Amino acid sequence: MLISAMRSARTHWATFVGSFVALALGVGLISLTGLALAATFDAPERTPERFAAAPVVVAPSDVLRVTTPAGERTARLTDPRPVPPALVTELSALGRTAVDRTFPVVLRGKEATGHAWAVASAAPYRLVSGHAPGAAGEIVVSEGKGLRTGDRVRITTPGTAGGPGTRTVVGTVADAGFETPVFFDDAEAARIRPEIDAVAVHADADAVRRVTRDFPGTDVLTGAGRQRADAEPDRDGEALTAVNALLGTAAGITGFVSVFVVASTFSFAVAQRRREFGLLRTAGATPGQVRRAVVAEALVIGVLASAAGCLLGSAAAPLLAGRLVEEGLAPAWFTIGDATWPLHTAFWTGLAVALAGVAVSARRAGRTRPVEALRDAAVDARGLPTSRLLAGIAVLLTGLGLLGWSLLSDPGDVLKRKAYILQPMWIIVGCALLAPLLTGPLSRLLAWLPALLPGATAMLARQNVSTGTRRTAAVAAPVLITVALAGSLLGTTATINEGKAAEAAALVSRVDHMAGGDGHPLDPRFVRSVRDLPGAVTSASRSTGVTVLEEGTALISSEARAVDPAALAATARLPLVAGRVTDLDDRSVIVNEEWETRTVGKRVSVRLGDGRRVSLRVAAVMRTGTGSNGVYLTPANAAGAPVDRVDIRIREGADATVVRALLERAGRATGTPVTTSAEWVAAHHPRTGGNTRAGMLLILGIALLYTGIALANTQLMSVSDRVRELAVLRQAGATPSQVLRLMAAEALLVTAVGAILGGAVAGLNLLGVKSALLLLTVHSPVAVPWTQLGAVVAACAAIATLCAVIPALPALLRTGPAVGAGSRG
Repeated sequence: MLISAMRSARTHWATFVGSFVALALGVGLISLTGLALAATFDAPERTPERFAAAPVVVAPSDVLRVTTPAGERTARLTDPRPVPPALVTELSALGRTAVDRTFPVVLRGKEATGHAWAVASAAPYRLVSGHAPGAAGEIVVSEGKGLRTGDRVRITTPGTAGGPGTRTVVGTVADAGFETPVFFDDAEAARIRPEIDAVAVHADADAVRRVTRDFPGTDVLTGAGRQRADAEPDRDGEALTAVNALLGTAAGITGFVSVFVVASTFSFAVAQRRREFGLLRTAGATPGQVRRAVVAEALVIGVLASAAGCLLGSAAAPLLAGRLVEEGLAPAWFTIGDATWPLHTAFWTGLAVALAGVAVSARRAGRTRPVEALRDAAVDARGLPTSRLLAGIAVLLTGLGLLGWSLLSDPGDVLKRKAYILQPMWIIVGCALLAPLLTGPLSRLLAWLPALLPGATAMLARQNVSTGTRRTAAVAAPVLITVALAGSLLGTTATINEGKAAEAAALVSRVDHMAGGDGHPLDPRFVRSVRDLPGAVTSASRSTGVTVLEEGTALISSEARAVDPAALAATARLPLVAGRVTDLDDRSVIVNEEWETRTVGKRVSVRLGDGRRVSLRVAAVMRTGTGSNGVYLTPANAAGAPVDRVDIRIREGADATVVRALLERAGRATGTPVTTSAEWVAAHHPRTGGNTRAGMLLILGIALLYTGIALANTQLMSVSDRVRELAVLRQAGATPSQVLRLMAAEALLVTAVGAILGGAVAGLNLLGVKSALLLLTVHSPVAVPWTQLGAVVAACAAIATLCAVIPALPALLRTGPAVGAGSRG
């Protein structure tokens, strides 16, 4: 049977090449994303950076640990308490110590990190030129930054008591690569930042642990654990989580696209050979023999194509990793590892898809009657099989039902990535299964008016497309999935971004000017100068966080903003569903509807940003919205967080020009940018851009490239099967140019059919997202990615047309009476 299958593959090479290409590319796509995904499971072990030369480091604990009946639960603290000075004194008795004070610095317009010189040896940093800073106004910088010993440079220390000033570079150190350090005299560093961030201790670790037992909230770090004292110690883990989510999404989308296209291609390849199966039946082949022959052919192609696809994916995976790094979606160290399970998964998935894709077709081939060998018409006389009709309706209703259930039970689920990625797939599969039923009426409708025009081209194109339903459905399938995915995923992310921006705009709709909000502390002098600004109401707030234990086992962390209640009430429009903003005080909290305890007046036990446990009364409850509505506290519960945002509302009757001039003057004096509320929303809640959109474009780019190749492949298979039909047209008097125009018209018509079906799927999905936003009381427009959709449809039309016209040229040159009279084969 396998020998016969291989001989058949040589005889029908055009059909089998199409199936081979579709499967090989599909397996290559699965192995490509699988290898990249496997690389995210293990990050390279990071060594300590800032304290590499310090044997022991004492640092504030930034991990909240809570014991529950289900075991210990942990969460990150947003504002860990600094190291107590009393502890530093006791540690000094054990051995040599170096106190680290870390604060932000703006050096020549670029962000840098300030330190006390005493901690430089802990990295270790060593002088390359000059000497250590010994007085206020002296600094040491890393070499290679365009500064030399003796230069004077103006620097700013945002959010600290230092303020801007001109310093003298008295020395340079070798560049360590992990930060841009600026070292100050120890006394000046202590004045700029009084809090102690870490202590390097040259003493026995056990002795250090005994001393720190009396100071809860501090950790003793040794060995690889010293990495926890570095800046952003979790950046590798966070980067891996982001890349893992991106590639997991990519694997799901590309896997779906691959299975979809491969199954469609195999089904079409079998349908093309209906007359051949009729001849086999006439020659005495039993239905079982025909079925086994088809399955054997699929097995041969599946093995060869899956192996080729694995080789292709292995070669392309390093290129994908490099692209992720270039786009800033993955850390610089991200590379493809030596995992082999993605290749095994891709190979067996490809083989399973090939056999599954041909299973139904083989059963249909076995039912082919001997009389089919005498069939001349290219019309698909039989309607849609009942099983396929029922399956299509069931899948379509399942997709719509899941969307409806989410809208009724929890509209917020519709806005989550897993939901809006999986949701379109149900509807795509349903439409694809029903495509032979939909393409005929839709193509006749689209070509109705052109068919009335003079000439036979439009009429023939209409009839060919509407009667050859299987061919039309197979060619339209890649277009359908391309348009549906592009419209759904890009449209959904853009619509959700619009919703978030609309929420932010509504929240600050009473605010005229804003400063900060990017996570960096504001200059205290700016805050003081605008706090009592004449003719304005000012609300200074702090970013912090709270953690609550829900259902006795789950630690849930929420972003929080600490603000004066009266100022908040005067400047913000919180989306309250219960309670009042003015009821907020030092013993209460404003929560949102996602919280387990969300009844006004009830008390809830929370952990503040520094880990302290307090019991607060629920003063008010906000709507959930798109998930951006956090928690509001008073500054007393801000865990020492600095002011990082100021909202300014101009009072009625005040001179807006004067207020604006005063704000700009304060901003210039302290290096603090001041913007309007509209500018602030546009900068902090952009409608487009960002890593999510870039990642989605990258994923779609890979998937759409594959569907484009699949479209070309299917179109080539379709044209190769119509050589006899083209010969008949030539014998009927059609010129080569007329035949080519007919092929182009058919390709454009099929593309339009696929685009409309894909657009309908995208429209249904975007309608669900819009409904979810309305149910969440978020009023924002639906963002349809017209530019991207237009580009996708244009690319599909160009590919379909070229792949219909170019293969027809040699066929037309070969056509003649002999071809027209012969049998198709």
